[in-house]
Amino acid sequence: MPKKLITIEYFTDMLCVWAWVAQPRINELKQQWGNDLSIHYRYMDVFGDVNHHMKTRWATRGGLSAFSEHVRLTVKKFPELSANKELWQKNSPRTSANSHLILKALQAIHGSAAAEEMAYKIRRAFFIDNLDISQLNTLFALVEKAGFDTLEIKNAIEDGSALADLMQDYQRARELNLKGSPSYVMNEERQILYGNVGYRVLHANVEELMRSPQNEASWC
Repeated sequence: MPKKLITIEYFTDMLCVWAWVAQPRINELKQQWGNDLSIHYRYMDVFGDVNHHMKTRWATRGGLSAFSEHVRLTVKKFPELSANKELWQKNSPRTSANSHLILKALQAIHGSAAAEEMAYKIRRAFFIDNLDISQLNTLFALVEKAGFDTLEIKNAIEDGSALADLMQDYQRARELNLKGSPSYVMNEERQILYGNVGYRVLHANVEELMRSPQNEASWC
C-alpha cells in the first residue's frame, strides 16, 4: 500500500509576525515528515492596507509605535528569531500585496520550492534588515540578488497571470473564513488551525492524519 500523503494549505501574510515565528515550525514539519507531507503555500489579506489596519486595530492602543513594540516583544520570546529595532518605525511598508504578487509570479514560473525560499528571504529582509517590502524596486532587487530572472516575473505581473493566482488565494481564504495568519488547513478543510500554533500541536495533527484511515468522513 502506498504511503499516505498529507496536504496542508498554508496561508500567511508576508508582514505578519506570527508567520515569521511559524517559519522554524514549518521547517521542522518538513524535516520530520519529508515527502509524506505536501505544503501548499498561499497568501491572505491581513496587511493589504497597512494604514487601514492600524486605524481599525491599533488606533486606540497606541498606534504604529505600540504595534512596533508588540512585534519586537513577540519576536523576543523566540531566541531563534530576531527583529530590527526600527521595525514598523522606519521604512514601514504600505501593503503586503506587492510581495504576495511577486511570490505568486515566482511560484507559477519556478514552482513552490523556489517561491518558498524567496518568501523566507523577503521576510528576512523585512523583519531583520527593515527593508520596505511594499516597494516593487526593493522586491525586484531581492529577487535579482537571489538569482531569478526579473523579466520573467515582470511579464507574469504585466499579463495578469500572477494577480489572478493571488486573487484565487485571497478568495480561497475568504471562502474558508480564515481568521488569521498563519492558517493551516488540513483534512479536506475539516481541520483549520491559525495563529501562534506550537510545533507539538502541528505535529500531533499531522501524526493523527497519518494514522487515520483514508476517506474517514462522518456520515451521520
